[in-house]
Amino acid sequence: MIQSLFILSPTGEVLIERHFRSTVTSRTVCDHFWTKASEGLNHHGGVSTATTAILGSNPFMLYDSVEPVMEVPDIGNDGDDANGGGTIYLFSILRDGLSYLAACPPCIGNQNNPSGGGGLGISPLLITEFLHKIADTFVIYFGDPADESAVKDNFSTAYQLLEEMVDYGWPLTTEPNALTDLIRPPTVMAKIHQAMTGGSSNILSEALPNGTVSNMPWRKAGVTHPNNEIYIDIVEEIDAIISPSGGVISSDVSGSIQAQSNLSGVPDLILTFNDATLIDDSSFHPCVRYARFEKDKVISFVPPDGPFELMRYRLRLDNGEGHNKPVGSMPIQVIPRISYGNFGSNEKGNSGMAGRISLSVTARSISSLIYSSSRKGPLVIEDVAVVIPFPKFVRTANLNATVGRIIYDEAGKIAKWEIGKLDEKTRPQLNGTMVLEDGSEEKVSSLSISEGEKPPLLVTWKILLASVSGLNISGLSVTGEHYKPYKGVRNITKSGTFQVRC
Repeated sequence: MIQSLFILSPTGEVLIERHFRSTVTSRTVCDHFWTKASEGLNHHGGVSTATTAILGSNPFMLYDSVEPVMEVPDIGNDGDDANGGGTIYLFSILRDGLSYLAACPPCIGNQNNPSGGGGLGISPLLITEFLHKIADTFVIYFGDPADESAVKDNFSTAYQLLEEMVDYGWPLTTEPNALTDLIRPPTVMAKIHQAMTGGSSNILSEALPNGTVSNMPWRKAGVTHPNNEIYIDIVEEIDAIISPSGGVISSDVSGSIQAQSNLSGVPDLILTFNDATLIDDSSFHPCVRYARFEKDKVISFVPPDGPFELMRYRLRLDNGEGHNKPVGSMPIQVIPRISYGNFGSNEKGNSGMAGRISLSVTARSISSLIYSSSRKGPLVIEDVAVVIPFPKFVRTANLNATVGRIIYDEAGKIAKWEIGKLDEKTRPQLNGTMVLEDGSEEKVSSLSISEGEKPPLLVTWKILLASVSGLNISGLSVTGEHYKPYKGVRNITKSGTFQVRC
C-alpha cells in the first residue's frame, strides 16, 4: 500500500513527510515530481503565493504536464537504488496549492511478471481517493483553504491525523466524527495555552470514540440537538469547453448530494427521487444501504452528524453512442478578443509589437437549465469570476474592468477578474493591453502561436434553485425517532472545469 506520504508547498518545499513502513522513501521522488510539475507552472518554475490565491480550488492549469500516477526511480537515502534498480509508483493530487504525494512500492512476485517487478497490486483510485480524504480532513480541522500557512500553523495536529488515518500504509480511520473524538480540532484557546505554557496543546483524547466499536463508525453515540433539522443540496457541476464565439464544443454533467444533518438520536432516513432513472455511475457514503438502492432506487441511510456528502453521480443522458449529450445552451457567455500587432508607441514611447485583450460577459435567461418552481425574480448568477492565464511571451499586462475587481500576479502571469453577481441587465467589460517579451515579435508577426501558448480562460459561476437534469427529491421520511425535523432541500448548478478557448 502506501509506503511514504509527502506534502509539498506551492514552491516545492516538503512540509510533511511520513513513512509508514520500515523502508524509508528518499526525497528524490519529490524532486522527480517537482521537475515534471514545474513544466506546467509559470516560467519561473514555481507557484507564487498570488497565483495560488487566484486559482484557489481550480488549479487545472498548473497540472497540465503531471500524470496522476508516475513511475519514478526508487533511490535510497544513501544514493543507491533501494530495490536494486527498481521503481516506485508516485500518486499525486493538488489541493489548495499543496501537492499531496503517496509513494507506493510495486507488488513483488506478481504472477504476471515472473521477473519480480510486478505491478501496483491495488486499485489506483483507492490511493487517489484516500489522498483527497486527507485533504478534506485538513479542511475540516484547519479551515478552508487548508493551504501552506494552515498546515505550518498546525504541524502537530497534521502528523497526529496521519497517525490515526493510516496504519502500516493502509487507510484506517477516515470518518470525521471518529477523528474528532480521537484528535480534538485546534482552537484559539488551546494555541494560546500552548504558547503561554510551552507545553502540549493536549489535542489527543484518552477515550476511545464510541463509533469505532459499533457497526456505524460514521455516527457518534448519544447525539442531541435542540433543533432537529436536515438540509440537503443537489449540486450539479458542468464541465465544458466553449469556443471563442460562445458555442459549446463539449460538455459533461456530474452531480453530488451534500447534506447537513443536525438530528438527535439514531434516525433512519429514506430519500426518494422524482426520477431516479436520471442517475448513472453513482457512488455513496458508507452509511447508505446500497442493496436497497439497487432494488427500489431509494436511498436508505442513518446519517452522520454534521456535514457530509451523501452520494455522487453522473447524468444518464445517452445520445445513442454511450456519451453524454452536451448542454445545448449555457446560462453564461464569455466572448474573448485577443490580438497582437504593432499598435504604435507604448506607454514608454517605444514602438513595437504589443497585444490587446477584451472580454465581455453576459447572462442568458434562455438556456438548458431547469429552474425550481420556488424560484422568483430574474436570473441572477452568483460568484462569477474569470481566470485569465497569459502566454509566456507576455511580459506584463494593464487591465481595466467596468464591473468588479482584477487581481494580477506578475510572476505567474495570471489574472483573476472577480465580477460577483451577474444579471441580464449587467454587461461587464474588461479591456487591457499587453507588453511582450523581447524577441517575441517574430513569433507573433508570423502567426506561429501554438495552441499551448494560447491557454484557455477558466470561468466560475453558480446559480441557485436550478439544475441541468431536473432531478429533485420527492420525499424524505424519518423513522426510529419520535420528533418531526425541519427539512430543507434546494438545487444548485455551478461550473466545474469551465474553459473558454481564446
